[in-house]
Amino acid sequence: MTHTAIAAAYDQLAPRWQDDTFSTVDGVRQHQRALAFLGSIDRGWALSVGCGCNTRFNPLLREHGLFLEGIDLSQRMIALAQDADPSVVLHHADVCDWSPPRMYRFISAWDSLWHVKLQHQRAVMLKLMASLEIGGVFLFTAGGLDGPSEHVDATMGPEVYYATLGIPGLLEVLKDGGCVCRHLEFDQFPQTHLAVIAQRTA
Repeated sequence: MTHTAIAAAYDQLAPRWQDDTFSTVDGVRQHQRALAFLGSIDRGWALSVGCGCNTRFNPLLREHGLFLEGIDLSQRMIALAQDADPSVVLHHADVCDWSPPRMYRFISAWDSLWHVKLQHQRAVMLKLMASLEIGGVFLFTAGGLDGPSEHVDATMGPEVYYATLGIPGLLEVLKDGGCVCRHLEFDQFPQTHLAVIAQRTA
């Protein structure tokens, strides 16, 4: 499944993240936990990969003195995000081809990296970790499986591609990216939804 097809699917699905059925607390607890690893800071930048159009994390990030930047494959998601919070720097781009324009104190990839083709996930994660400041924190979600896997799912309506490196592969790429795993949890158990917090140390 191409990234163009994934973008088209999320163009269609975008309003779901703004209606009354969407949980306003999904991922908030995990962001709070991840931000706590930053300690006391004055200023810095936060990047949301696959930022979507829901702005529920923005107040948390600003409370930590962070300027906000986001990237998304879906043009409609970007347009809705711009309307919802015009002060965020937004990029309509494919993270696989995109070059980060700065270093970041915090990077969140909540429910987004698993749409990157399996063969590209390692390179994308290494690129993102390379753009973290020393001490910066990387929060992401993944499929919590024992090994690499990929599939297409149509639960939300349009078909969408998902892939994971698996837990051993994820921990390996964190090490290769100069990061230490600070927290790992199956936050929606018994589902295999995995939330990972890593911090750059080298």
